[in-house]
Amino acid sequence: MEILIAVAILGGLGLVFGLVLAVASKVFYVETDPRLEQLIECTPGANCGGCGYAGCAAYAEAVLKGEAPVGKCSAGGDACSQAMAAVMGVKAEKMERQIAMVRCSGYRHYDENGKQVEGIKMKGPYEGIHDCLAATKVAGSGPVACKYGCLGFGNCVAACEFDAIHIVDGVAKVDMEKCVGCMACAAKCPRNLIVPIRYGTDVTIACASTAKGAITARACTAGCIGCGKCVKVCPEQAITLDGFLATIDYSKCVSCGKCAEVCPKHIILDHKIRNDRDPVPSPDRPGFGQQ
Repeated sequence: MEILIAVAILGGLGLVFGLVLAVASKVFYVETDPRLEQLIECTPGANCGGCGYAGCAAYAEAVLKGEAPVGKCSAGGDACSQAMAAVMGVKAEKMERQIAMVRCSGYRHYDENGKQVEGIKMKGPYEGIHDCLAATKVAGSGPVACKYGCLGFGNCVAACEFDAIHIVDGVAKVDMEKCVGCMACAAKCPRNLIVPIRYGTDVTIACASTAKGAITARACTAGCIGCGKCVKVCPEQAITLDGFLATIDYSKCVSCGKCAEVCPKHIILDHKIRNDRDPVPSPDRPGFGQQ
């Protein structure tokens, strides 16, 4: 009898609490805009942070509130942009796909005796923490001789949600086909070596050293020495020297490839020509476009 009474009491309490919750859900119900779910469905769900928000849902909510424009989702690209614009009833400009480029060509190559013959030089054996930021704090700004060069410990690799960047011969390398241009890798590079570039760009300069040519040459066999040959040969005046570093103005560049032909260090890469004539990359000219 006592058991039945206890069961009845518990059942009654459960019924009362259930009714209270049901009433509370009606009283405190907050109506949500159905467009929010539609906007979230437009995103790829990668939550990469490339848009500047904590995740896809946060970005979709910002778009709904008018706090963010459509077209900031690099992972979703133009399809995402157009879909979100349709939901919001606005017109979106066509998104141009961008990818990340690592501004370093110092891939380390060794001979059969283990002696380094090419690439960015090491100051000596490094036994510290395998972390790019930590490595910059030791041995006079890092274990590699070039203070602008890739440290190669893979902070960018760990940040990539798309398996689009890897360490190859000591230097970070981007897979163009996998990269969505979210630039999460760039945010983790303590030397700011990773920059966005238009997908399909033919001519690139994979170096970030603005040091004098002699200094760069001592630190790396594949660094820009500021010789200016590319500047002189460019018919469109699209290349200038920033200190001792050649840079390209892509609003002027017509991808003629003449700069790549005269570069003595082979760091100016003409991917169009190599794709047409040299499908197998040569080891002395590594670049972000190699597959």
